[in-house]
Amino acid sequence: MKKTTASALVCLTLLVAQAAFAKKPVIGVAEFDNTATGTYWWGHGVGWELTGMLTNELANTKKFSVVERAKLEPVLREQNLAKAGRIAKGTGAKLGRLTGAKYLVLATVSSFERNTQNTGGGFSFKGISIGGKKDQAYIAVDLRVVNTTSGVIDFARTVEARSGGLGFNLGLFRGGFGGRLANEKKTPAGKAIRAVIVEISDYLVCAMIDQDGCMKEFDAKEDKRKSSLNDKIKLD
Repeated sequence: MKKTTASALVCLTLLVAQAAFAKKPVIGVAEFDNTATGTYWWGHGVGWELTGMLTNELANTKKFSVVERAKLEPVLREQNLAKAGRIAKGTGAKLGRLTGAKYLVLATVSSFERNTQNTGGGFSFKGISIGGKKDQAYIAVDLRVVNTTSGVIDFARTVEARSGGLGFNLGLFRGGFGGRLANEKKTPAGKAIRAVIVEISDYLVCAMIDQDGCMKEFDAKEDKRKSSLNDKIKLD
């Protein structure tokens, strides 16, 4: 009797776990785009690096079933060929059907600003220049979440992040870094990039999963962003 009860509990636990997994939105992240000017850290492959960062953040929330880039990228590449007229109409890859993703995250870096101010006190020793400076960075990402079944944009938001503080300017390049963004790992620009990725993940969890009071915080940020833009607009 005890064995039967234990087996029943195990089966029930597995069923509950499977049901919970099945309810998770299946989501994929397309290659990041860039329309911002003066984005010095942007280059070949950076779009997919940012995609990988956001994919990891979403997976770590445990609230999404995330489609791997290896499964998503070939389908997106084929769809781009279809848009360019290089594939017969109606024969292009179906994103939702082939990847299993119900939602596709489209992200565009729409603004990036960096402000560096020397604070004095610099010196040089054996070819290494060290100078105090105040380095700040700001990044904005336009976000859209497309329903792959209907093609409708279900969620849209501009997400911002800032970083800054006192630092040192190391004038000697030592090498040994891998990846386009590796050089920005400890810089204000790199911190702003990481912060905006986390902010995007938090927003998606709130808007798509929790759907509770957390949206008040994001709506307040959006109101502040719009207000800031309006203050900068001057009409004659």
